[in-house]
Amino acid sequence: MLIEHLPPESHTMTALRNNLSQAELDAQADKGEPEKGRWSQLEQLMAANIDAIRRLEYVLICINTEKKSQRPDPPEPMRRPGAGPRKKTATLTTTSANRLFELLQGGAA
Repeated sequence: MLIEHLPPESHTMTALRNNLSQAELDAQADKGEPEKGRWSQLEQLMAANIDAIRRLEYVLICINTEKKSQRPDPPEPMRRPGAGPRKKTATLTTTSANRLFELLQGGAA
């Protein structure tokens, strides 16, 4: 029980991995689900850095692209353990925007 909860970078877990045959390593790689693994605070901070760099790159591309149709989709955040993929958010249509503007200006009364 104690060995199962050691961090992956511990000497014991490293020794166990080093003793696996190539077939065992391949089998583990095929069925691996890293998003279900435990992450340390350092790994969480690294994922936050990767997300920030991806957003900065996206903004840089958007600023230097003249046509909106040529802009890439916004980057997906890096998957975190225990978190599923993000749901797509609804876009605001012109009709919805006008209705929202009316409501904000007191049009609901």
